[in-house]
Amino acid sequence: MTTNHSLAKQPHAVADADRPWWKGAAIYQIYPRSFADSNGDGIGDLAGITARLDYVASLGVDAIWLSPFYPSPMDDFGYDIADYYGVDPIFGTLDDFDALVARAHALGLKVTTDLVFAHTSDRHGWFATSRASRDNAMADWYVWADAKPDGSPPTNWQSVFGGPAWTWDARRGQYYMHNFLGTQPQLNVHNRAVQDALLDVVRFWLDRGVDGFRIDAINFAMHDPELRDNPPAPPSNKVRTRPFDFQLKIHNQSHPDIPLFLERIRALTDEYGGSFTVAEVGGDDAVREMKLFTAGDRRLNSAYGFDFLYADRLTPKLVREAAEQWPDAPGIGWPSWAFENHDAPRAVSRWTPAGVDAAAYSRMKMALLCALRGNIIIYNGEELGLDQVDIPFEMVKDPEALKNWPLTLSRDGARTPLPWAGDAAHAGFSSASPWLPLGDAHAGLAVDRQDSDPASLLNLTRRLVALRAAHPALRHGRDGGWVAEGDLLVFDRVTEGETIRCLFNLGGEAIDIAAQHRGGMPIVALNGADADTLPPCGALWIRIEH
Repeated sequence: MTTNHSLAKQPHAVADADRPWWKGAAIYQIYPRSFADSNGDGIGDLAGITARLDYVASLGVDAIWLSPFYPSPMDDFGYDIADYYGVDPIFGTLDDFDALVARAHALGLKVTTDLVFAHTSDRHGWFATSRASRDNAMADWYVWADAKPDGSPPTNWQSVFGGPAWTWDARRGQYYMHNFLGTQPQLNVHNRAVQDALLDVVRFWLDRGVDGFRIDAINFAMHDPELRDNPPAPPSNKVRTRPFDFQLKIHNQSHPDIPLFLERIRALTDEYGGSFTVAEVGGDDAVREMKLFTAGDRRLNSAYGFDFLYADRLTPKLVREAAEQWPDAPGIGWPSWAFENHDAPRAVSRWTPAGVDAAAYSRMKMALLCALRGNIIIYNGEELGLDQVDIPFEMVKDPEALKNWPLTLSRDGARTPLPWAGDAAHAGFSSASPWLPLGDAHAGLAVDRQDSDPASLLNLTRRLVALRAAHPALRHGRDGGWVAEGDLLVFDRVTEGETIRCLFNLGGEAIDIAAQHRGGMPIVALNGADADTLPPCGALWIRIEH
């Protein structure tokens, strides 16, 4: 396979002492189960990732984010951690992890990993001790509560995956809380000893060379100690598929003390210099919480939500409203953006309008992502234009989909293996049958086929990421000049010395844009776009010198 390795170093060309490496970074998310299998068991692993890091570096990204690889019974595929200090045997060993970090750093890539601090697996040693009695050293490390007089759960709280957020445990004669699966007991992060133990986890991975962390579901980390019931949600036109959707989640999550714990995390990561922290924040109040979790310079560096991940349509209004929530102003945090990840259906399948070419749409979508102010997160396979795979029910692994089928779309369809070689068995992902099937069209989008095609989405992604890195206006400039009319989206990225005007047609009809720019030099023109017209899925970046 040939790769354009010269692009790999370009993002670092604009780094300077006044700005941390992560500000404006492009981050590549790797879902380890589905990236590359080195040992022929049908499941991706750390050694497989290490062997493919040259490819990742060729994208020109600044960092990778690894989804969980820790020991786990895999009830929620790694987000149910049984040991924060190890590597699950299906993924390899700590030595394999160390080799991955060393190779990534040699290629100029930072390494960020997932931290899951709201809950553990029920197989975790901490939980085994906690459930053994009400008076042991870890008795209060999880959220336990007595039954109501009639034996029912302590509150009306509901879990995200369906059913009550409480499970009875006969060992203690109490209920334990879980916001997700019953096998994911809720940590009592109010407890200072629990916080100290979690900070020890942070230090362990920092000492192994990790450069930062994505903190999973952090707004679920603390509950209301008074155990008050949640009120019902007001009427809505949105379809409710789970009991969780019928409540305002004000007591089982989003406690006001969460930012104080985040300040302890930030203080520790700052000791290591250059570390990066980004929160995942979902829910109805996500924007307020993201700002709260990143306010000032003592909390997390960044946060991302689900503005785009769960949107069924991409509209100019959505993009403008999401971006304008994060003005370039004192005390306002720095956003991160993702169009796709392991929890959401592939965006090209969600967003491509009827009658519009999906390949053209993928090109426009990538140009839009690379133009946004903030950090951008590219999910593995997004640079290939992979679509959502329809997984038959008998092959579904996703626990949420199994509980709520067919009204909840399986997350498995976005977790399918990456195609590396179009003509190889299982598209080069593994020598064995993979844990999830590949998409029917994915072999045709394989890395080897796109790598040799100058017009491919893969090579376009390399070019866009390199341009983003080379232009300070795109990397860290402010935004403004918004136009969001019909299918037309226009905005400026501005810094001292240059403006990049970014124009996009999100629809299926051509748009006259002659009045939308004031000269300048086009540096990107996609899908037939020119200075006068944006065809369907047209995209144009114009550089204007000051």
